[in-house]
Amino acid sequence: MRRRRSMFHRSIFRADPNGDPDINTTPLIDVMLVMLVMFIITIPPPTHSVDVTLPGTPPDATVLDENRVTIDTFDVIRWNNKAVDLTQLGMLVKQAAERPDPAAILLEPDARARYLRVDEVIGAIRRNGGSSLGFPGIQTYAGLI
Repeated sequence: MRRRRSMFHRSIFRADPNGDPDINTTPLIDVMLVMLVMFIITIPPPTHSVDVTLPGTPPDATVLDENRVTIDTFDVIRWNNKAVDLTQLGMLVKQAAERPDPAAILLEPDARARYLRVDEVIGAIRRNGGSSLGFPGIQTYAGLI
């Protein structure tokens, strides 16, 4: 006597009823994709920044119409030939950007300065409103590339 298969069995197993049944994985994959989309939608977006107000001493450097920021091989940042740290640089850039006619900032890293330090300085300038950023003397590095 031949055994009759249910509708569920026919939907999952798509081989002939007399042979070994193969599992139809298409419905399983569909359910997994729907669940993946639901998980992606319900995950909260990550926050990329944490606003922290750090205490800092007001820099005693002056803001000129054209300010030079240099980085030497020892990772010392200088604002118009005065050594400053990243926090002080941010305050000076903010002062330069808040002027009625924003002051230009010229970034001149040494050729052997670490890229990480140069990247930190550019980030500090951009975060604090430095929109007029120039790279004078960049043609001297043309032979290094």
